[in-house]
Amino acid sequence: MQCKITRNAAKVLRLELDKPENADLKLKVFITHSHGDHAHYGMDLAKPTDKDEVVSTDKDIDVILAKDEPLLDGVKIDYLYLPKEGFVITNPSKGNHGDH
Repeated sequence: MQCKITRNAAKVLRLELDKPENADLKLKVFITHSHGDHAHYGMDLAKPTDKDEVVSTDKDIDVILAKDEPLLDGVKIDYLYLPKEGFVITNPSKGNHGDH
């Protein structure tokens, strides 16, 4: 399983992950809705379970992904400032380049 985090997203995520109350938590990316060959994604802070895989990224942020979910393999987490500030999660490796 693979996950990419952009520089902008890593900066924002690091601020949250470094808070003392989040010391035992990792970033979890999950599917909120899927249809056909693509999915819509969400994220939260959580502890991994035996159904999860913890994936290391080049931004030194570990990400929890469900082991049995192929639409999570290759997700990309970005943080955009325009047109609206916030996280955007896509999976270019599965042809998902954004919401429709």
